[in-house]
Amino acid sequence: MANQPISVSKTALAKRLGVSRSSLYYHHKRPALDLETKLQIEAVMTDNPSYGHKRVALELKLNKKRILRVMKKFNLKPYRRRPVKPLKKDDLGKSPAQYENLIENFCPITPHCVWASDFTYLRFAEKFIYLATTMDLYDREIVGWNISRFHNQELVLGSLNDAFKRQQTKPDYHHSDQGSEYDSQQYLATCEKLGIKVSMSRKGHPWENGFQESFYSQFKLDLGRTDRFESLGELVEAIHQTINYYNNKRIHTSLKMSPLNFKKQHYQKQNINRKPSDTSFQKEGT
Repeated sequence: MANQPISVSKTALAKRLGVSRSSLYYHHKRPALDLETKLQIEAVMTDNPSYGHKRVALELKLNKKRILRVMKKFNLKPYRRRPVKPLKKDDLGKSPAQYENLIENFCPITPHCVWASDFTYLRFAEKFIYLATTMDLYDREIVGWNISRFHNQELVLGSLNDAFKRQQTKPDYHHSDQGSEYDSQQYLATCEKLGIKVSMSRKGHPWENGFQESFYSQFKLDLGRTDRFESLGELVEAIHQTINYYNNKRIHTSLKMSPLNFKKQHYQKQNINRKPSDTSFQKEGT
């Protein structure tokens, strides 16, 4: 005679296992919560592919440790890309800059106190496209930018003039590295004519312009692969869209919000409407 299965009641089974009868019906909530969190994280990363766990946590208003745990559990990773650098001429023999770093340990407390400038490269169709940007160090906003096939004084001066035009004002200080583009006669003359104090990083100290370095690192991640564009026009349009995304929407980890929201919050606290500080400036600077 075949063995018949033994029927055991849930009460007897619970007693034998040393647990309560109700625990036999319990389903852990953690997997379901983690799955829901995963879906929320994926939704944020769809619009912000380079967001790490800290920015995702700020966007979702959830604990960053929980976000990190769920991202590791489901192998969710932000987009990362490290492009090849173009060859640079050796400038070890260059004479020391005539300008000192005036903003070291400096913390601007208002917009348009310190603007910092730099440029980077983007590889496209076996060539390099150069992007120069000017950043307001108070709120990290990119206040001006310019794109060119060449890295020269016209590239960086175009970014500065774009900032003058967009902001309708000028900074107290302008900071950059010691590149020949920034210590060119025309660039320095523009700053000095407008009464802008010129500040430069020491040679071999890229962290002294670290805000711009950090921006470019994240900017290239947000922009994505440039070989997906069929024309230079598409790339230029994407550059403008990425900068606008950075200024208006992208959460800056130190600000806990986007640069323009941070600036808006500043003026709301001051209870003033932003106006040009010098009505005659536009005629002088453009």
